[in-house]
Amino acid sequence: MANVAVVGAQWGDEGKGKIVDWLSNRADMVVRFQGGHNAGHTLVVDGKVYKLALLPSGVVQGKPSVIGNGVVIDPWHLLGEIEKIEAQGVRITPDVLMVADNACLILPIHPALDVAREAAASAPGARIGTTGRGIGPAYEDKVGRRAIRVCDLANEDDLRVKIDRLRAHHDPLRAGLGLEPIDPEALLAQLLEIAPKILPYARPAWRVLDQAQKAGKRILFEGAQGAFLDVDHGTYPYVTSSNTVAGQASAGSGMGPRGPGYVLGIVKAYTTRVGEGPFACELNDEIGRHLATVGREAGTNTGRPRRCGWFDAVLVRQSVAINGIDGIALTKLDVLDGLKELKICVGYRIGGEVLDYLPSSLKAQGQAEPVFETMEGWSESTASVRSFRDLNARAIKYVRRIEELIGAPLALLSTSPEREDTILVRDPFLG
Repeated sequence: MANVAVVGAQWGDEGKGKIVDWLSNRADMVVRFQGGHNAGHTLVVDGKVYKLALLPSGVVQGKPSVIGNGVVIDPWHLLGEIEKIEAQGVRITPDVLMVADNACLILPIHPALDVAREAAASAPGARIGTTGRGIGPAYEDKVGRRAIRVCDLANEDDLRVKIDRLRAHHDPLRAGLGLEPIDPEALLAQLLEIAPKILPYARPAWRVLDQAQKAGKRILFEGAQGAFLDVDHGTYPYVTSSNTVAGQASAGSGMGPRGPGYVLGIVKAYTTRVGEGPFACELNDEIGRHLATVGREAGTNTGRPRRCGWFDAVLVRQSVAINGIDGIALTKLDVLDGLKELKICVGYRIGGEVLDYLPSSLKAQGQAEPVFETMEGWSESTASVRSFRDLNARAIKYVRRIEELIGAPLALLSTSPEREDTILVRDPFLG
């Protein structure tokens, strides 16, 4: 049996939450390995909706779940999310939830800096389109070696030293943006107050996972966002501040490169993105509005509307390569029901040349014009279909063409937000 890493293969919002929840039935442990509470997952179980941001999707089923060291954690949000999901009848204990003791914290100073920077970026194209939740500034402090980590909450003297180090960097930035200096005593008091509520969950996550691996447990690695929001491989600078690709599952959990095993790429049957940045296949027309309405395309956490467009096979084929994707889970096929004609992007025309990949240059990305292949749509409903053979012939043809164009086979097919409306073609845990 293989471990499985689940990653978004587009710009996020592909439906990872449902797929991870579904796969959790076959897993012994679930690990979140990057990002923060900026990317939400929506789970629908027996008609009940659970909206998660920091918590790994496995907690809904009571599976031991780990927030890895690659995640930046807002401890106040984490406690609020625990309280919210417990109010829905899901009990969270330190036996269910473990937080890496070497994970870095998002502090109240980080969202303030995030929002102030975006507000100050008045030039055209200067705004990144962040969620304003402090994820980027927190990762900056991590890389700058001045972050406060979960383990630091246990030592007041360490906190004082680290707060002083933060002030030396942040206060000049805050002054330039019109913000007040950090109040060290107030920040210390906030951290000391929340410390006893967070520390019971703190564990050396790498050791927990190593022991689980040696015991033959099946581990499911859960990514957030999507490959083209990756800080290295995405549409930079319109990206998040972490690595979102499958390779981060190793570094962000402490498992080592052989840990993740099978890589499952989650792929929406069309394309969406939130916020700023290039989007060659975007549809600013009636069909785009149809996809947004039928697909309920709004951010789980922020409520921001998602931009919609046709399926981009060039983008996903590139994602298959940079993630090492072994198979895909195709979601939201039912949103295409009733469209007479479907289009798939098979190339980008840039300056008279047709490319079969997305170039790194922001200018070239902005100039890219999609080269489309047209297919017949279908009138029959695919919603809630639970067997591949029960799909209509044109829907099957569309799925098979996607497999061919991206160079990866179908493993799972989702036909509604409900957990059980999932067609298993090949079990990822069997490798």
